[in-house]
Amino acid sequence: MAVDITTVRKIASLARIAITEEEAARIAPELENIMGWIEQLGEVDTKDVEPMTAVIANTLRLRDDVVTDGDVRDAVLANAPQAEHGFFTVPKVIE
Repeated sequence: MAVDITTVRKIASLARIAITEEEAARIAPELENIMGWIEQLGEVDTKDVEPMTAVIANTLRLRDDVVTDGDVRDAVLANAPQAEHGFFTVPKVIE
């Protein structure tokens, strides 16, 4: 794909980036090289490559999801300014 100064200005406009003509002229060949690399990557045969999320295989150490400090509701609510029916009571915000 050919990237010219007009294309660079259009990309900059879409990205809401202000660039000068000199910057556009300097960026155009860089974007051209990037697009060339992308085309090269598109030519690589990856049909026999397994998808992966990391370079090395990692397994997460998981723990059981159990409550370890539960059943202290009354102790927590004892510190509340107001509590009713086992819940914090807060002032009404919306009428």
